[in-house]
Formats: sequence, structure tokens, C-alpha cells
Amino acid sequence: MDLHQIFRHKVPNADVSNDLASLSTLYPEWMVQPTKVDTGNSPNSPLSSHFDHDTLSALSNSQDQQYSSTENLSGISACHNSPLEIESSFQRSPLSLPDSQTTIVRSNAISNMRNALQELETVLMAPDADEATTSKRNVKHLLIECAKAVAEDRTSDFERLLQEARGYVSIRGDPIQRLGAYMLEGLVARQESSGTNIYRALRCKEPESNELLSYMHILYDVCPYFKFGYMAANGAIAEAFRNEDRVHIIDFQIAQGTQWVTLIQALAARPGGPPHVRITGIDDPVSNYARGEGLQAVGRKLASLSEHFKIPVEFNPVPVFASNVTREMLDVRPGEALAVNFTLHLHHTPDESVDVNNPRDGLLRLVKSLSPKVTTLVEQESNTNTTPFLTRFMETMDYYSAMFESIDVTLARDSKERISVEQHCLARDIVNVVACEGKERVERHELLGKWRSRLGMAGFTAYPLSKYVNSVIRSLLRCYSENYTLVEKDGAMLLGWKDRNLISASAWH
Repeated sequence: MDLHQIFRHKVPNADVSNDLASLSTLYPEWMVQPTKVDTGNSPNSPLSSHFDHDTLSALSNSQDQQYSSTENLSGISACHNSPLEIESSFQRSPLSLPDSQTTIVRSNAISNMRNALQELETVLMAPDADEATTSKRNVKHLLIECAKAVAEDRTSDFERLLQEARGYVSIRGDPIQRLGAYMLEGLVARQESSGTNIYRALRCKEPESNELLSYMHILYDVCPYFKFGYMAANGAIAEAFRNEDRVHIIDFQIAQGTQWVTLIQALAARPGGPPHVRITGIDDPVSNYARGEGLQAVGRKLASLSEHFKIPVEFNPVPVFASNVTREMLDVRPGEALAVNFTLHLHHTPDESVDVNNPRDGLLRLVKSLSPKVTTLVEQESNTNTTPFLTRFMETMDYYSAMFESIDVTLARDSKERISVEQHCLARDIVNVVACEGKERVERHELLGKWRSRLGMAGFTAYPLSKYVNSVIRSLLRCYSENYTLVEKDGAMLLGWKDRNLISASAWH
């Protein structure tokens, strides 16, 4: 199979894709139509009854329901000339136009001049840039001082700083103000040794699964982070399966399973005929909740894909946590080409700093013993696993500042949808990183360099991602802000916002 087929067949939001209308009968309406979420009155507290949800890995997994619309994302469009540029073009236009056209041109020119003046007035009346920068610096400074007071157990100083900091943060403010609101709640929980209780209590207030899926869908729609991960993984697996007749994908935390739609369709369209496909889906209670039912839902979806695309697809459900998976559960068969996928999940498996048995490295060794043709890894590019508390706090602030800024590009500051997305999809992760320790801290991210070391010790070697995958992902990013960056590094790819890398994608064999 030619690798470009995986992207030519219905890659969401990529320039090279066809439309996904043919899939509309297989999936819920929100997957092929823009979703509008009414979250009711905006909450007054970051940890209101509305707030909570899962982790970014659960986010990716429940959100791996791929959005199928080929329409431009809300708020994202091709660049337009500024009003001043448009006015200039009219000034250079020929003067020998018919009277009616001349009138229209003059009318448009006047209108554009008014727009330009209004834009200039808006800029002049906006807060001074230095003032905005100072405010941002003040918020960060106060957050760091609060964290230092907690780290040094200076209770009275923390309470004083907390009251001051609360005056600078808001879930309706700019990115650092919004992030600050959640980080302060994490500090309060840590100071009161209640981080674990809050983290668990939030799970008891989950929104209804259909609401949760809507929040995940919005985040998936407005940011390219998760599309990037799925496209990179699918591209590497498609390359590895190019000439195979029997293939087996083991997906750790399969969630909805729709991340495999494009790959299954591309395999079905192979010139030499489709292979026999088996998918083993690892599950956990978080994904089970997000789906609203068990792995039977994934099985039904894959059966529909099998019938629709006329390709044999067999599903093997494994309803356990990844760290509890055994070789026998995976039912690896001779003669099958095997691929193993870890997308925004492996960081949830504890390592040697939490458990002397080191389940994280143990899981990688188990996978290597299966001799997969390719293993794909997508992870947050953040260092929060074994770093000391204060360093971890600052790393979390830097990482999520970039992510909150990127959300600002497409969701307005006063948007109820934005508030819900940040509360339900991101805030709980932030609280866990800041407030929890030991086994209760499940958000344990590592940088690509550390993952390279772990995979190397487990016996893996790098499997460089295809240049074609890189080019298609760059096409995807053209649908978004120019502030998104894509960096190639030793065969892996890193997606970032401005100068901060946020997500890494790599492949191994």
C-alpha cells in the first residue's frame, strides 16, 4: 500500500483529504457536524460543581473520536488583507471604469477606510502593551511565590500571598490568569494535604458522558495536538503494514476506537486487496466512562467499519489497566504483522520512582518481547515525573500557559465553551500535577529524550517517521495559527506553540 493512501482517504481537516460524508451513517451526528455546547451559567469557581474531568491521556482517548467535517474550523480561515491593504489596492485600480462600477469601488473604498480607522482606534484605546506584560509578569511572580511558600511550609506567607494572587486570576481572563486560577486551587489542595481527595472528588462530579464527549470534541476541533498524534501514529503503522496480509494492532487505551477509521479505510483500498485486520483494545474505567458503555461499543463500531469498507476486522477487547496487561491477554498469533500504539497514555503507568517493580519499563519490555514491526509513541513534551515540586510547578505553568494561549486563538475569552473545555479537559490534570504525590500523582510526563532512553534500554531502535507524514502534518497546521510549530528531531516530530514544544510523536521497532 502506498503510504499516501492513509492520508488521501479522509484525514480530518488536512488539505489533502476528501470529505467524510460517506462515514456519516456510521457515527454520531456531532462527529460530522459542528457542535455547540450550552454549559449553562459560567461557574464562579475553578472547582465548581461543573468542573472536572479526566487527564490529557483520557482526553486524547475519549477525544480520539475523529471529527469528520471538512469545513474550516470555527475562527480559523485563510489570511485576509488588512483594511489598509484593501484600500491601497483600490487606489491602484484603473480609473476608466464604468460609472456604476466606479461608484461601487468608491463606496467600498470609503467603507474600508472607515474599517481601517475603527481598527486604528481600537488599537489606540487598547491597554498599553507594557501594562499587559507587567500584569502577566505579576501573575507569574505571585504564583511562583505562592508555590515557594507551600514548598517551604510557610503557612502564613502562603495565606497572605494567596489572597493577593486571587485578585489577579480569573477563569474568564487572559491565559495566565485562567491557568493561575487552577494552579492556585492545586496549591491550596497541596497545602491542606487534600490534593488526592479533591482529585478523586472531581471524578464523582463528571458531566454526563455525552457532554464530556462534546467538550473533548471542541478541544480536538480547535487545536491540532491530538490530530497530530493520530496522524503520526497512523502513518508509521501504514508504512509498516505496506505489504502485509494479516495485521494486528494493539492499542493501549482504545477509548472510542475511531482513531483507526482512516487506517482501516486505507487498508481496505489497497490495490492488491485488503489484509485481515485484528485490533486489540486495552480499556480502563476512565475511557469506559467517557464512552458511556463498555468495549462492546467499540466492537460494534469496528464491525460497522468492516461491513462498510468490505475489509475483515476482528476485535479483541481487554478491559484492564495497561499496567495489568499480560502476554496471554494480547493473543498474539504467528504470521501476523504486529503494531503497538501508545498515544498520550504511557505516562500514566508508574515508573521506578513510584513502584520498585517499575511497571513503565516493564510494559515496554513486554511489548518488545512481542517483536512488533512498529511501536508508536505520542506523549506530552513536559518534564513532571521525578522533578522536585517547585521545578515541576514552574514546568507545568510554562507548559499549560502555551496550551491556554493556543486555545485563545479560536475560543473567545467570554466563551462558555472555552471555560468548559479548560475545566473539564485540562484543569484536573493541573490539580493532579500540583497537589498530588506518590501513587496518587498519575500525571507523570517525560521529555522525548527520556522516552528514547527507556525505549533503548528495553531493546527498541528508532523507526524514523516518513517525510510524507511530515508534509501532510504541515498541511494540517496550515489550517491553524501560524504560531504552531513542527520540528523534526532524529526521526521524531515535535508539535509546539511558539517556542514551546508540547507534543512529541515517535516510532520504534
